[in-house]
Amino acid sequence: MSILFVINTMEINSTTTQESKFLKGIDTIAKAPRKLYFTGVLPTHIIPTVAIVGTRKPTTYGVEIAHAFAYTLASRGIAIISGLALGIDAIAHRAALEANGRTIAVLANGLDRIYPRSHTQLGRRIVAQGGAIISEYPASTPPYPSQFLARNRIISGLSQAIVIIEAAARSGTLNTATHALEQGKEVFVVPGNITSPMSQGCNKLIKQGAHPATCVEDILEVIAPQPTKIQPIQQKLGDTAEEEKILALLRAGIRQGDELHKKSGLAISEFSQTLTLLEIKGSIRALGAHQWMLK
Repeated sequence: MSILFVINTMEINSTTTQESKFLKGIDTIAKAPRKLYFTGVLPTHIIPTVAIVGTRKPTTYGVEIAHAFAYTLASRGIAIISGLALGIDAIAHRAALEANGRTIAVLANGLDRIYPRSHTQLGRRIVAQGGAIISEYPASTPPYPSQFLARNRIISGLSQAIVIIEAAARSGTLNTATHALEQGKEVFVVPGNITSPMSQGCNKLIKQGAHPATCVEDILEVIAPQPTKIQPIQQKLGDTAEEEKILALLRAGIRQGDELHKKSGLAISEFSQTLTLLEIKGSIRALGAHQWMLK
């Protein structure tokens, strides 16, 4: 199999953590790896980092929240760390890239392949936009199930805090929370619908004392308390009255297409055309199930 990237090797020791303060978090990891393999660019200094993890099968709610949190954090200079898995992980990486921010992926297999294979192009984008992909496993190591749980300790170890968005009662995502608590890291959990199986693990963590995160500011107040360093995101404005009507409704929290159409007062052809133009411009994104959100 051909190598997708230039793979570098780094011995993990006290000299390494002095040269790359970003890797200082490795010191908090139980059974710390002796080597790290990476491609792309690793920061040489301490930067604010947040891990965003969650279910591989998110609901529309999870998709929206993961994208919004990752995009906003990345746009404010915080590196997003995740595992390049299906679902919440991939959404977080993509949102960080859309915000022109930095994101770092930690794999559970060798870097000569991206797993899942469908995320090969996403991996290339992460590296091309100044991020990195990391693994403790040498090339040709397949993604055995036990390695995904082991990988989670590195995700949390490299992060100042982790944010969990949708996790079932027996989700592997909860393993990342356990590692984070053992490492003394802050754990934030997005509350979910109490009737949704995808929120059972999250809501349980909140009852056990995790920080509830209902907005990005809940996280920033803990990891970046200096308000002067936080730049507000400019509100997107429509180029036409029709576009502004739809954007205003989305800002008000309306997502469902039928409700958007009804409250916009636009003819169906005009409504559909305006939605399409907003998507092309990158102002909104489809969530599936005939729902949209601000991008």
